[in-house]
Amino acid sequence: MVKLNKIYTRTGDDGTTGLVDGSRVAKSAPRMAAIGDVDEANSALGVAIVALGENDLVAALTRIQNDLFDLGADLATPSTNGDFTPSEMSLRIVAAQVARLENEIDALNAGMPPLTSFILPAGTAGAAALHLARAIARRAERTAVAAAAETPINRQALAYLNRLSDYLFVAARFVNQKAGGDVLWVPGASRDI
Repeated sequence: MVKLNKIYTRTGDDGTTGLVDGSRVAKSAPRMAAIGDVDEANSALGVAIVALGENDLVAALTRIQNDLFDLGADLATPSTNGDFTPSEMSLRIVAAQVARLENEIDALNAGMPPLTSFILPAGTAGAAALHLARAIARRAERTAVAAAAETPINRQALAYLNRLSDYLFVAARFVNQKAGGDVLWVPGASRDI
């Protein structure tokens, strides 16, 4: 259980921050950039949930927000000898969470027409917010991959971030389908205006 009595500690005033194992790293470290991008993606999901109002996706998005907190904890927990097995002291993203996203992508995508063009990140307020969260999730994946080049990172966490951006893309399409369809990219449409 997490208990925070004090929000500021002053321990980071020197430009470092603590990891779950008590070690300290620079706030500018690739691992910390990845954690920050995951946090930003989670915040963007919160905006999307508000924009969607009462919607069938809200329960899934709320579950994903919880997963992203687990993912942040995973990234903040250095591995022991490359072992990413979950334990009482180590939250880890597991293959079942990745598989759940894949199943949910397939279910959302099943009733939609195939893409015939690239789509614009637009449409309803909810779909646009999902597209923004998708773009941030893609950045989180890139920064997590950069961190993995420097330090061992759970492969399932990387896979989760990859599927998350796919999920959010399909979810945005799903929301727009209920409101009339995708907003299609028209190549060169404004060249001659």
